[in-house]
Amino acid sequence: MSVLNIENIYVRYHQENKTDAVRNVSLSVNKGESIGIIGESGSGKSTLALSVMGLLSNNAKIKGKIKYGEKNLLDLSEQELQSVRWNKIALVFQNNMDVLNPAIRVGKQISEAIVRHTEFNQEEADAKAKKLLCMVGLKETWFDAYTHQLSGGMRQKVLIAMALACDPEILIADEPTMALDSVAKKEIVSLLKNLQKEHGFSLIVISHELPVIASLTEKAVVMYMGKVMETGNTHEILENPLHPYTRGLIHSSPVLHPLRDMWGISGEIHISGKNQCPFYSRCTQRICRCFKESPCLEKVAGERCVACHRGGVVTLLSAVGLSKKYILKKRDVIACSDCSISVKSGEVSALIGESGSGKTTLAQILCGIIRADKGEVYFEEEKVTGNSESRKKNGIQMVFQDPFSSTNEHMTICEIVQEPLDIIGSGTREERREEVKNVLSMVQLPYGDNFLNRRGHTLSGGQRQRVAVARALVMKPKLMIADEITSMLDPSNAANMLRLLKGMQNTQGFAMLYITHDIALAQKISDKVYIMKSGIIIEQGAAGEIFRNPREEYTKLLLEELV
Repeated sequence: MSVLNIENIYVRYHQENKTDAVRNVSLSVNKGESIGIIGESGSGKSTLALSVMGLLSNNAKIKGKIKYGEKNLLDLSEQELQSVRWNKIALVFQNNMDVLNPAIRVGKQISEAIVRHTEFNQEEADAKAKKLLCMVGLKETWFDAYTHQLSGGMRQKVLIAMALACDPEILIADEPTMALDSVAKKEIVSLLKNLQKEHGFSLIVISHELPVIASLTEKAVVMYMGKVMETGNTHEILENPLHPYTRGLIHSSPVLHPLRDMWGISGEIHISGKNQCPFYSRCTQRICRCFKESPCLEKVAGERCVACHRGGVVTLLSAVGLSKKYILKKRDVIACSDCSISVKSGEVSALIGESGSGKTTLAQILCGIIRADKGEVYFEEEKVTGNSESRKKNGIQMVFQDPFSSTNEHMTICEIVQEPLDIIGSGTREERREEVKNVLSMVQLPYGDNFLNRRGHTLSGGQRQRVAVARALVMKPKLMIADEITSMLDPSNAANMLRLLKGMQNTQGFAMLYITHDIALAQKISDKVYIMKSGIIIEQGAAGEIFRNPREEYTKLLLEELV
């Protein structure tokens, strides 16, 4: 049964520049349910909470409905709202130093809230305040303490006690673990979980800390620039985000991805059109429609909803049942057997296996260099035939393992990088040269005439590999296949190359299939993992899950080599 219904809420702050902090948000909270609201700072999470509590500042204008039972809280007078606020819906504020009065003992601050909102006298209120302190894990002796005598975690417990003072039906916890140490965080999370179980109140948790949301909530709402971008079961959202923004939030969490380097969401927040998708300027898969029209939140699978014109993160590459056999004089060699693989927009997938496992053959089939005996490859839902996707911009490009054999050492650097543009006749000669300079800058190589006119054989291995990457980037690929590109480099150059490539992938937004026998490297960059052995993909899944809980003995053996 629903106890709180937020319907089409808009909040605008009338400041020097009018700011739409919440835009058309709807949310339903059932009795005893726990819901998490996540998003970057400034996404409108706290404004939404203050709207429910009727605590917005005078310079905020709110439209829509916030219904508690049959009452629209926005229609109530301040006096009428007092009968709901704290008694029925309570808020744990995010900054305890600002909320708690340093001149009043903490016990009296709790009992003051009880006296104000109930019919308790002071003596009864003090007695209940002491019980509340014990309930949140503090000794009764702290009743007479001042705020500065408590730790951050203890102050947060006091705020929870204050919020529960009038036995509310709904508790809103706004960043309840912010700025706390790891031990205090665990205590607060455990406390909220146990209190909800014991008292049965509905819980709304607002946090940018995803592990907190994972521990405390059943459902999750993802907000960005005042809009809801995705909703669904919390576990499903964290395991399989559908919106590019949600995926970026999850990938930014060091707790959820302890083995990987951290990469935030690339780009700056920018709105140039009133109706465009709020995530347009930072999205890696935007299309023209996203600039002209803001997407509505729509159901896409089960209870999952996403606000995206493309239905969420799209699958760029999809290959099914790929098989390839080489016929030799004495025997047949099966390089690939019934291999299926997919890569989503902006995703890094790692294809891992020993030398001779069939990784390179599979990669060459995917980009059209060789033809499979069986199976089909699709890129953006179009069948890949020959070099149909590698001969055009915004398609597939492959960077090969050996930078010495993959580029002509007698050509100039400019000719090597520019050659793909020359082949497809892209732009004028001057425009092509400018594109060459841009990609050389991206891979951190010089782009003056002296360097452009150097021959390939004059470069080091690391430089030649960067030139090979630049040659691929000049075609602005949506998918880059990188085949063991660091295997011939020394550790320092390999680390620099990998960090450079992952950084470009993050900022440019292209997807990447990273082929390697080095599982340690794959752990640092991959979102998804395919394990290949003797031409067969024997295991696949989310990188974190594969590395934590491998099913196959071969995968376990690979991971044991890291110890």
